[in-house]
Parts: sequence; structure tokens; C-alpha cells
Amino acid sequence: MDRTLLFAVSLALTLSLSACNRTPAGSATPAAPAATGAPAAPPELIPRDALFGNPERANVQISPDGRYLGWVAAVDGVLNVWVAPADDIGKARAVTADKARGIRQYVWSHRPDTLLYLRDTGGDENFHLFSVDLASGQARDLSDFPATRAEVVGVSHLHPESVLVAMNDRDPKWHDLYRVDLASGQRTLLEKNTGRIAGYIADPDFKVRMASRAREDGGNDLLEPDGKGGWKVTGEIPFADSLTSFPGGYTSDGKTRYFFDSRGRDTAALYAIDAGTGTKTLVYEDARADIDDALDDPMTQRAQAVAVNYLKNEWKAVDPAIAPDLDTLKAIGPGSFSVTSRTLDDKTWIVAYSAAESPVTYYRYARGGTPEKLFSARPALEGKALAAQWPQEIRSRDGLTLVSYLTLPRTADANGDGKADAPVPMVPMVLLVHGGPWARDIYGYDAYHQWLANRGYAVLSVNYRGSTGFGKAFTNAGDGEWAGKMHDDLIDAVDWAVKNGVTTREQVAIMGGSYGGYATLVGLTFTPDAFKCGVDIVGPSNLDTLLSTIPPYWAAFFEQFARRVGDPRTAAGKQLLAERSPLTRVAAITRPLLIGQGANDPRVRQAESDQIVKAMTDKHIPVTYVLFPDEGHGFARPENSKAFNAVAEGFLAQCLGGRAQPIGGDFNGSSITVPTGADGVPGLAEAIGAHVQDIRR
Repeated sequence: MDRTLLFAVSLALTLSLSACNRTPAGSATPAAPAATGAPAAPPELIPRDALFGNPERANVQISPDGRYLGWVAAVDGVLNVWVAPADDIGKARAVTADKARGIRQYVWSHRPDTLLYLRDTGGDENFHLFSVDLASGQARDLSDFPATRAEVVGVSHLHPESVLVAMNDRDPKWHDLYRVDLASGQRTLLEKNTGRIAGYIADPDFKVRMASRAREDGGNDLLEPDGKGGWKVTGEIPFADSLTSFPGGYTSDGKTRYFFDSRGRDTAALYAIDAGTGTKTLVYEDARADIDDALDDPMTQRAQAVAVNYLKNEWKAVDPAIAPDLDTLKAIGPGSFSVTSRTLDDKTWIVAYSAAESPVTYYRYARGGTPEKLFSARPALEGKALAAQWPQEIRSRDGLTLVSYLTLPRTADANGDGKADAPVPMVPMVLLVHGGPWARDIYGYDAYHQWLANRGYAVLSVNYRGSTGFGKAFTNAGDGEWAGKMHDDLIDAVDWAVKNGVTTREQVAIMGGSYGGYATLVGLTFTPDAFKCGVDIVGPSNLDTLLSTIPPYWAAFFEQFARRVGDPRTAAGKQLLAERSPLTRVAAITRPLLIGQGANDPRVRQAESDQIVKAMTDKHIPVTYVLFPDEGHGFARPENSKAFNAVAEGFLAQCLGGRAQPIGGDFNGSSITVPTGADGVPGLAEAIGAHVQDIRR
């Protein structure tokens, strides 16, 4: 479903770790090696560069007219957009010239020879939108205003000359809607956001048809133009459904709109709504999981297939005409696929395929034919001894089902059955906690799972209550439960791993980013004996200061925070936030802690890490603190990602006894600093002492 026509705050990204660090995609079940009755020999040590360095090619897309293929690849070590004639990939050339942070997001416009890309500065998430004319090589900043976050709202074949863009240059809290001419860069105001509008929806004819507005109770009003320049309320999304219900797009004729809807049910289903009569027709539902994505016909924008992701992602045809294509793509292998782009005539698709033990491979699919392999995103991993991943259904102490994913080191699962081999001593485990918390872990290739398993650790990722994708009851069960039942779920998962012979209670570390970083701090403060050590990446330590410093453009989502975490405007809310803040319990920390932070993080400010580090040092509690001056919420630059993971690898090896690749040259090109605790990780003080810092924004 083309959801670029909606620019409401992305809930999946609200507090999630940068996608550059964790890249799940697809699934597979490997052939089982022969059982030997003895521990298998450790596989070769996979270099961190192969896992966390730049991909060789990624984000492959075909232009709507089918003339070009685009992708991102490095130029002098920095990711840029490349374009090649679709019939001659060998003539590829870089069409952007970034020399610092790199470009990862781009989209083809429908104007011939024109693409769009986004770039922020130093991780500040003030993304500027640029257009590139392939013929002239000219790039133009379409949002050239200070401290402005631009979001692509819509591109359409009906209006190839322009693009809909939301910008918050007038008011940092609220995005106005503009139509921007791609040839001149001139923008025309369509909607001045003076009514606390969280997001607009336009149809492919660029007519604004709907909007949503956050209510004080945490729900949303659904609005339509009243014909007088204002808005009228035509529906509502109650608070209970606010994370699981949202409008989709319109068909090209404007007669049908789609809605992902959990109202009156638990899991979100896809509905088609007649724009004239309001008649609502069920397109697809699944009692196990939310329907949260769809494939649309590129010309008509009618839904053709939906995605259902419970244990694994499954595509279900809702248009019989597309069923043979889905069957063809499923035959690529036992993993999972996604359609990254389609030509406007729908003759050619670009498909990304991946399995748990294999990073993304891109295919070109001429409908009715056989998918043609283009290239792998990470060919350096081909032939490496990657580990299988096993979906699990873990029961919480109060009866919830926690969909989780277990990766075992190959040394602990010689027969490949997904269970730790009984004769083999139980291995140490890393509990890897996802960010959000309104997001989820999925089955498939994950660089962190593979890295840690290769170093000798079992890895367990848990969809604790509050995670999305499993119906509103499961998501809402996390309300008010930060450091409460959400943490209990993580402890229950550790208990499951111990009971099932994966590890012992004394050999478990906790690690995660954003909310996962918070969960790490909670683990070491609220349950100080539960984990042997922790790795916190951009995690908040003080929930009161977290909510008082959220980005201004999250204003529409503030009531969600207040109701789901705690309300800093009330005495009871402030007390709850203090009680659930790791900073309040810092004296309880007795186990080793590593903290990683980006100085420009707009979501979890540097102060969140600074204050807990200070509190620990004031109490003479050891901590190692790694800070990157040119990063934000997670580590986007591969040089910084490799540098932090080199530190984390040494830290975990010292804590759990796994294998470790020496730091070596993995600090080269990074901006890494270690304000505190360099002596807490073997080799770190020497490496940072010899390092020449390279800051790139």
C-alpha cells in the first residue's frame, strides 16, 4: 500500500534504533549438518566489515518508465545513489556526490530523468529533500530552509511534474503541505497547518481528501474538507486503536480508499471503503497478526496482495491476477521477498529476497518469466557459515504469547534442529531487545544475530508486550508498563532459555538500542542480578527528561507518550516516570555496562547518557561510555558502526567469554570518542589513544 500519501509521525520509528544497525529481511531453514555427538568446530571469524561495512549495492529500484535502475553504493567509502540504463548495468554512474554521511533514502519521481533523495546532517533527522536531474547532473534542495524536516507525501503518475512535500519551516511542531515543481523548485502552499493536523492524505490526483488530528485522550479524529476551507470530523480512531489503525491511500480514480483497521476487532484488517457511499468491504484479515502492508497496482493503486507477519512474513493474493507472480517469487527459495519497485506498465518488478542465513539479493522479474538475479547486497558473506534462526512462542507469566527469535551458534546446534545440543555445554546468551517499543522483531537475516552467533553466543529477540503487529490487545498491554510487565516479559524469556537448555542463568547479557537501551538500563538497575553485563545504545535513563526533550514535530504524538509511558504534566505521572527511570536506581548497578550515544540524537538526547554516566562515576561505579559527535539515534556511518561494535565485541568477550576480533583498524575513519572508562574494555585505551578522529556530518 502506498503510504507515502500519509505523513503522520511514524510510530515504528518513534524510538527505534537506526535501521542501519539492524537489517532484518527474509527467512530460510538451512540444511542440517550431520550430528556428531560432539561440539562442532567453531566457524571462521566473520570480519565486522563484512557485517557492518557499506553494502556493495542496496535499495535497488527501477524507474517508473523502466529506463533506469537505481541503487545506493559507495563512492570513496560514502554511500551515494547510482543509476544505470536498465538494459546495460555496466554503464552505472553515481548521480550524487555526498562525501560525509552518505545517502540511503531515495525515490523515483514520475518526471523523466528525475529522482529524489533525503539527507540529514550529523543524525539530526532534519531531512532535506533534494531532486537530481540525470541529464544535467544538477541537484536542487527542495527544502532549503534551516532546521527543517521535509517528508515526501506523494508522487503520482498523474502529475509527473511535481511532488507533494510536507515541511515544518514555519512551525517546527507542525508540517505544512506544499506542492513543489520539480523543474523550478518553486513550492505552492496547499494546506497551512494551523489546526494541529498530524497528517494529510491526498489521492493520486493530488487532491487532499483526508487528515488526522490528535485528540487530548490520545485518539485521533478523522477529518475531511468541509468545502469552506476548513475541516469536518467524519470519524475517529479511539486511543485503544491508535497504534493499530490508520488510513491507507486512494485508488487513482479517487473512488476507493483503504484502511488498516482494528476498530471493533483485535488484529488490524485491510478494508476498502467506497469514497462516495462510505460502504466498507473487508479485503483481508488474519486472527494471528495485523495486516500492515499491501501491494498495489502501480497504475490503478488497487490492492493486489497483503502481508501477514506472525512467525514469518507471508504474502496473500487478494487479486487472483497476481497470484501466479507471488508463486513464482516464493519459488526463489525458502526465505522471504519484498517488491521494492514496479514499472508503471507493471511489466517489470525489482524484488529483494533474503533468508535468515543470507543477506538481501536483488532480482529483476519480468512478469510471466523467471526472476533474473542482479546482485547481492553483501557478497562478502556468501559462503560464510551463517547461523539459522528459529521462531519461538514463549509464554509470559500471565499467559501472553511472546513471538521470539532464537539464533544458536553453530557449535551449539550441530544437528541443525534449533535446539541446543545436550552433550554440548550450554553457551552464553545475549538478550537482544528491539527499539520502539512500538515496533517488532521479525524473522530473517539480522546482522547482529549473525555477528553474535559467530562469536559464540546464543541470541534471543523477544516481542514483549507493547510491541506492534500482534493486535491491539497485545500492544496496549504495554501501557504504563515500562520497567514493569514489559520487563517481566524479558525476564520470562530468559527463564525459558534456561529451562530449555540454551544457556545458564549466570551467562546472560542484555543489549539493545533506544527502548532496547532503556531495557538494558532497567535490567541492570531493577533486576541487578539477572544479567551478567549490559550494552545500552542510545537508551533513555530518565523518562521525565526524555519526554521533556522530544523533537517538536512529535507534538501530535505527545498524548500517546503521556498515556502509555507517564504524564509529566501531573504529579502522579511525574512520580511514575521517576519510579520507572533507571537513573533513580543507579546505585543498584553492580554489573559491567557499556553505553553508546550519538551527540546529535534528537529523540534520546545526549543528556540521557551523560546523566547516568555522571551518576555512576559520582558513585564510583565503573562504566564505559562511547560517544560519536557526528551521529544521531543510532550509528549510520559504517565507520562508526564498526567502531562501536568493535568495542562491544571486546566488552562482551570479557563479560561472557565469547570470541573477539581485535579492534585492529576498525576505528579508522570514525569519529569515536571514549569520555569515560576506556580501561574497561581490553585494548580500548590503546586503540583510542592512537586514533585520529574523523568527523563527518
